Amino acid sequence: MTCPPSQLPLWKTLHDHQASINDIKLCDLFAQDTQRFSRFSRQACGFLFDFSKNHLTDETLDLLLDFAREVQLPDKINAMFQGDAINHTESRAAFHVALRAPRTAALHVENHNVSDDIHAVLAKMQQFSDKVRTGSWRGHTGKPIENIVNIGIGGSDLGPAMVTRALRAYHHPRLHAHYVSNVDVTHLTEITRELDPETTLFIIASKTFTTQETLLNAYSARDWLLSHFKEDETAIAQHFVALSTNTEKVCEFGINPDNMFEFWDWVGGRYSVWSAVGLSVMIMIGAEQFQQFLAGAHQIDEHFRNTEFSENIPVLMGLISVWYSSFHHAPSHAILPYDFALEQFPAYLQQLIMESLGKSVTESGAFVDYLTCPIIWGATGNNGQHAFYQLLHQGTQRVPCDVLVAVEGQYPDPQHQTALLSNALAQAHVFMMGRDAQQTADTLRQQGLSDAEVERLTPHRTFRGNQPSNTLIYQKLSPKVMGQLIALYEHKTFVQSVCWGVNPFDQWGVELGKQVASSLLPALNDEAAPASLDQSTAGLLSYIQQHLSKEMSNSKVDAV
Repeated sequence: MTCPPSQLPLWKTLHDHQASINDIKLCDLFAQDTQRFSRFSRQACGFLFDFSKNHLTDETLDLLLDFAREVQLPDKINAMFQGDAINHTESRAAFHVALRAPRTAALHVENHNVSDDIHAVLAKMQQFSDKVRTGSWRGHTGKPIENIVNIGIGGSDLGPAMVTRALRAYHHPRLHAHYVSNVDVTHLTEITRELDPETTLFIIASKTFTTQETLLNAYSARDWLLSHFKEDETAIAQHFVALSTNTEKVCEFGINPDNMFEFWDWVGGRYSVWSAVGLSVMIMIGAEQFQQFLAGAHQIDEHFRNTEFSENIPVLMGLISVWYSSFHHAPSHAILPYDFALEQFPAYLQQLIMESLGKSVTESGAFVDYLTCPIIWGATGNNGQHAFYQLLHQGTQRVPCDVLVAVEGQYPDPQHQTALLSNALAQAHVFMMGRDAQQTADTLRQQGLSDAEVERLTPHRTFRGNQPSNTLIYQKLSPKVMGQLIALYEHKTFVQSVCWGVNPFDQWGVELGKQVASSLLPALNDEAAPASLDQSTAGLLSYIQQHLSKEMSNSKVDAV
């Protein structure tokens, strides 16, 4: 497909169809169809996906499925699973699905079977994580490791940090995981001040071992450790390991290359938790549970690859999101987990979705003339109810929502869990149904209010409803289910990218920010500022230079 998707015949058909059903309310769709829930919900891989509370008819769904075929989604799925170079702006594969495939799978990138490479690294990860978990890997003074500090940024931080938090119920009782990403020294300082250098292991996660934020934090962590060991650099070997492909830079840092865990250029950062980047996760939950995590993702891979689109959960999720973004012009999408273990999941999805789909140019180089990626936001259920749900219930924007619900909590307590479940179901119900003026007035009269008070208060207590939502229910958040959830959203994102004709595997906007930051760094070290600065940035830079403390001015920071 070389033309933008908006030039395809079905795009205009979908546009016209949206206009024809725009005024139909969700509650009316249910009133017209007593079987709507059963017809607009799917069960697969242990999930129930209810998409009945969306502005969809049978015709809508048929058109969206036809559109998926018109943009050649089947071919694009096959290309990804075959290891083709679908990341065309960087001329490489995006083959994260290979990382969770069984060892027997034939997985080729540029005619090389990568299965042996993947499983060799997994075996090395298991051997290392077993040593840390059993206490046989010891620090410089012979004490077993107790604290794991992962230093990375972006996908080298958000993925493992989110999964480690989500699976806290499965952690080794002696070990504690920490994640440092922000270049603000406060982040590293507040974590290390509570740690004992003799029992701390640092994992430095950087594919190229040149990422400025990660390397600055890594060298500061190195200084912190060596100050305790009186600058004895032999201590580094027992307290630092690397997740990287750059052996030379890893050795230059002082890390033994035997303690370097490899991953490959066809592993994108936001898709990397399945690779060596997941080492901290494996240490915390153990190799067996990590294999369950991979197996869960692989199960969704198989569902996505082999299931008819009309029954395919990630395909349906992606098409519905395209429907709201491009045809209803909904600017954002809320992620609402009713499972406290998933408190970092919305932030994780912000990177996965917005870094993948925050594009305005198609693969053929044409600028788009339609809305693509929605703004992703959200928080755990009950907390959000007392924060931003007011906007969802009575605001002026249409905000599609994903309500994620665990039937069982990780820690059994029926009283708490039933309260949580009642809130999840109630909120999705109210999003759709709202409460009309007549119902509100009747309720106020029942409370004994006068007619004048009823008239005055009714508009403030009326809810329009008609707010769309998906509900995704799973039994309990286990390592396997965690893998399934991430894979569902990975594939949903891929479906959206195909429908919009954009490359979801590059991130040139991120790269540009890094380049400009590197050009400004010398000026903050009292060197000449770039001549091309705009007036505002030059003024801000000048102000900051004047107000830097003498200590800061004398401390040079090298660009990495």
